[in-house]
This record gives sequence, C-alpha cells and structure tokens, in this order.
Amino acid sequence: MSQITEDPGSGAGEDPKRPNRSGHPSTTPHWKVGPFEVRLPFVHYRFEWADYTQGLFMCAVDLAAIPLMVSLLGMPFEVALAVILINGLLYLTHHLLGDPVVPGWITPAIPLVMAYCETFPEGEERIHALISFQILLGLFSIALGVTGLARRVVKAIPAAIKSGVLIGAGIAAVQRIFDEGGEFHDFPVTITVAVGLAFFLMYSRGFSSWRARNRFAMQIGKLGVLPCILVAVVVAPLAGEAEWSQVEWGIIQPDFITLWQEYTVFGLGMPPVEMFLMAIPTVLATYIVVFGDSLQADGLLKEANRARPDEHIDYNPDRAHMIFGARNALMGVIGPDVAMAGPVWAAMQAVVVERYKDGRKAMKSLFGGMGSFRWGTNTGLLLLPIVTLVEPILGVAMALTLLIQAFVSVRIGIMESRSQRDLGIAGITAGTLALMGAAWGLAAGALLCLLIYGRRFLSGEDDGTFARKD
Repeated sequence: MSQITEDPGSGAGEDPKRPNRSGHPSTTPHWKVGPFEVRLPFVHYRFEWADYTQGLFMCAVDLAAIPLMVSLLGMPFEVALAVILINGLLYLTHHLLGDPVVPGWITPAIPLVMAYCETFPEGEERIHALISFQILLGLFSIALGVTGLARRVVKAIPAAIKSGVLIGAGIAAVQRIFDEGGEFHDFPVTITVAVGLAFFLMYSRGFSSWRARNRFAMQIGKLGVLPCILVAVVVAPLAGEAEWSQVEWGIIQPDFITLWQEYTVFGLGMPPVEMFLMAIPTVLATYIVVFGDSLQADGLLKEANRARPDEHIDYNPDRAHMIFGARNALMGVIGPDVAMAGPVWAAMQAVVVERYKDGRKAMKSLFGGMGSFRWGTNTGLLLLPIVTLVEPILGVAMALTLLIQAFVSVRIGIMESRSQRDLGIAGITAGTLALMGAAWGLAAGALLCLLIYGRRFLSGEDDGTFARKD
C-alpha cells in the first residue's frame, strides 16, 4: 500500500541545511509505492521555470532522432514524430517514480544497433529486427533490476574497467561528431560557437566568478544551454550552414495510425523467435554501454550530494533498471526507436546538476530541476513554432549534447580510477572500446585487470594518486 513519506525527513519545521532528526540529510517528500518513490509537480517539488524553458528548446535533441529512423526504417517524418512523442512521455516516468536523472537515449550504442538492423532487408524484416532487439533489451534490464543484480553489477566491476568504459564512451562521442560524415563537417562554425559558449557558461572559472557578483550573468547561468541553442539558430544561416528557420504556428500532427499499422506488432505481428535469439549478442554489447551510462549518473549524483548536504539524492540502480527497462520493452511494442531508452542524458544531467550546486535559491530540489526540464521538452515537441524554429539546427543540437557528454564522461571516468595502474588499464580499455566496440573494450579491460592484478582482479589497488571523497 502506498504511503506519504518524507524519510529521512524533509518535513515542515526542519532546517533544510541541516540533517533531520534521524541524523540523515533530507529527501524531498514522496509517496512510497514498493521500490518506487512517486513525486508530482507542485505537490512534492517546486516547478523550476528556468529548467522548463531550457527544455522547450532542447527538444531539438529529441527531434534529432527523426533522421535516424527515416534512414534506417524508411519512416515518414510524421510517423517518426509520433515515436518521439511517445518516448518523450515515457521520459517523465523516471523522476515521477523516484529516479533522480534526466533520461535520454543510449547514444553511444546507436551506431551498433543501426549496423545490426542493416544486416536485414529494409521493410518488415528490418522493423522486426529492431522490435525484437528493443523488447529483449527491456526485459533483460527489468530482470536485472527486479532481482537486485543491477546494483551488484555496478559495485562488482573493477574500478579500472569502470573508468575505461566511461572514458571510452566520451572518446566515442567525440569521434561521432568529427568523423567523416559527422555533424561538424556540416556545421563547423555553428558547432564551434555553440559548444564554446556552452563550455564557457558551464565550466569557466571566469564566468562563475562573474555570475557570483552580477545579476545579469546569474540569470544567463540559470538558462543552462538554452542560450547556445538560440545562438545556433542565428549563427547557422549567417555562416551559410543552414537555412533560416521557417517558423510555422499551431500544434504538430504526428501520424500514430500509420505507426501502429506499419511499424509495430499491432500491424506486423510479433517477430519470430529466431530474431530474438539473433539479437542476444547486440543486446549484451548494448548493455555494456548502458552500464557506462549508469556509472555516469551515479558519479554526477555523488557530486550533487557533496555540493548540497541539505538534500540527500538516492540513486538506486535496481529501480533505474526497472524503469528504463520497462520503457524499452514498451517502446518495442508500440513505437520501436533506434535511439532506444537510456538511463540518463548525461549532458543535460550535468547541466541541471551544475545549476543545482548553486544552492536552494537556484534550485530547491534536484527532482524539481530534472522534472521541470522534461516537462519542458514534452511541451516543446507539441508546439509547431518551436519544432520549426530548431529544425534547421538539429545536427548542432546533437553535437552540443554529445560533446558535453564527452567532457563529463572523461572527467568522471578518470575520477573512477584508484591508481596509476588503473588509469593505464582504463586508457587501453577506452581506446579499444572507441575503435572496436563495447564488447572488445570490456574484454580488453578484463584481460588487463587479470594480468596485472591476478587474484585482486575485483579489488585492484589504491595507491593514493587519486584522492577520493565518497
């Protein structure tokens, strides 16, 4: 039975900057429902308008999945838009059920999944391949969460391998942008300006100091990467890299009927059993990437807890696996999506956490910032003026999120290492993962840990090179 709980204490009358009566930091109010913690806007958390506004325009990244589905499955634009809308609604389930993340795609695994699906003829067989893959990935993730193995897996993996997976994911994201055919070659000037501005606003010591003493800079800082998107809308046509936005008014018109009749099990039927069996290797390789995303979420939330002792943020990998596993399984049935349903959008997780670190005046609760952002992206996806405004710079939005994600992945990945030997193993693991794929990277890391640490394969060593605060 569900119950209202504020444990460990965030109730009225307590100082939010101090531990509660039980001696633990406060958590935001919620309704406890089994392993989930239900939080509703205006009821359990303050709506954060800065994050909501940012979300309105960052829906451009969600829309960037449309070209992928058009090229892979031959989907019409309006059908792919229907898939984006369904996925957008499911994004809300994370913060509503107690998972403190901004969810997103399984971005580094997209090329892997596309390559797998392209081994099947275009049409019904290729659609069935994607359906079987996504359903199986979802069920596998749910099983890990329900059995409690997800948390154990995250804890059991050697630090050197964790470090290598994260660094490798960052390198792969950079390669994705700058490789031949990548977004940088289409928008070199716009990406340089937009990404440079994003790093200045998020990580520059100079801007941080200015923001602390200037009200205008403080307001700009609250907007996250929204100024970067608006700048890109103007810079791209001025640089001759895109057309000026042709803004249209109204509400979008997604084609759900064609989606369900021609691209789901309702019209095509369930894939044959052999397709589920063929998908197993790709599911396992993709899960390695999912594991890396979970590590990024955990690392960012540890930073948030250290910066804000007034609110305790609990990241539960088992709960997270159940939620994003259910999203993948459901999407496999009602709207197969090549971008998949991942545990975290690392770039925007970092953006929201950075603002959260500025204190309660900037963001009362992390759930408020993350929830408000995803309510914003869902609103933006419905509004034709916003969709048409950002449509010419979808590639820039993709590059922006991948390069911020790369910065976060490498930074947190290096911090995961506990010794110089760990960092060396991580470097080989990361390079192999980026060049050869997730499965090869994990194998290289495991082999090196075995050769270097032997019986201490799991524990490794801590030589004091990296000071650890958690």
